[in-house]
Amino acid sequence: MLIVEIVIWLGIGFIIHSYVVYPLITQYFARFKSSNDMIYEDELPSVSIIIPAHNEEKVIQQKLESVLASNFSLEHIQLIIGADHCKDRTVEIISTYQSKFPHLTLVEFQERQGKINVVNQLTELAENEVIIMTDANVLFEANTISQLVKHFKNPNIGLVDSRMEHFGVKETGISMAENGYISNEVQTKHAEGKIWGAMMGPFGGCFAFRKSCFEPIPTHFLVDDFYLNMLILQKGYRCINEQNARVFEDVSNESWIEFKRKIRISAGNFQNLSRFWPMLFRFDGISYAFFSHKFLRWMIPFFMLFILIATSYLSLEHIAYRILNGLFILPFVFYIPDYLGKKIGIHFKWLRYLLHFTSMNIALFLGFFKFLGGIKSSIWEPTKRLQ
Repeated sequence: MLIVEIVIWLGIGFIIHSYVVYPLITQYFARFKSSNDMIYEDELPSVSIIIPAHNEEKVIQQKLESVLASNFSLEHIQLIIGADHCKDRTVEIISTYQSKFPHLTLVEFQERQGKINVVNQLTELAENEVIIMTDANVLFEANTISQLVKHFKNPNIGLVDSRMEHFGVKETGISMAENGYISNEVQTKHAEGKIWGAMMGPFGGCFAFRKSCFEPIPTHFLVDDFYLNMLILQKGYRCINEQNARVFEDVSNESWIEFKRKIRISAGNFQNLSRFWPMLFRFDGISYAFFSHKFLRWMIPFFMLFILIATSYLSLEHIAYRILNGLFILPFVFYIPDYLGKKIGIHFKWLRYLLHFTSMNIALFLGFFKFLGGIKSSIWEPTKRLQ
């Protein structure tokens, strides 16, 4: 019985550490650390930008216009776009920009490849050491490219992430809670990069890396950005976040669509854990960040399930466990008033954050079993654009 109680409170401690204590302490101590100051000032190196695209007619024109509006010389940009068996006007729209970009290569795949296959093949075509990988729906600011590229003067920097910001945030769905979560993640990852050079994964929509650090990503993996991040850390390079390299992405407002996306990402997380688990035992800043920011969060659904079962049993003997059991059941009950409120146009904003946390952990739990079932292909349909 004592062991069960210890595990309950240990699980609660891990939840609080990963979501509250760790972000607070990293963001606090990062204030006393300087950012990378070995940067290119005037002459920036050439860059290769790779964009995997599958049926992106709604966003590809805006994307290309944002690259055109960059303060980075187009003569020094190799733009490589992989059209992955597009059945809409994506290829047609890209073709109209070939005269505007001096070095644009359009690769058309007649059979569906999936993002990772496309990324692996486009990276081989990159002629420059610095590569920016970016999604078709992520828009650049004028200085996004230069802010990413400037850090690669430092030979220890292997990957630089952008600062993701969202537009289209609405109070009617899940987007407000998702945006709040991502905003805090941006700050935590920036702090990890400053303190240890060990940012725990870019956001995937836009980041830069060294081609010499790249190795083909396993084609059945679902989360390519985290795989590449950990591979680069494993090779001894630093991964950081550049706050001034801002990019903009429309955020999903549909709870069910976002839930399915998180199940896929969660399955990919466990794939990466199966590949990089030895890095938990380096006993340095990287392993501490990996343990606190990622490993514990991926384990939290199992902590929560154990706590729910254990407190149900112990609640017969002690009122404290009855209260604790009720607190863990309560979020599931709140789905009902949230659903009914949305039907009549009433939105409980504070409730969305609690339900977002709960749904995220349910998705993690389901993603674990998706991982156990075996994943043979990384092909998936992108989230609906501009909802």
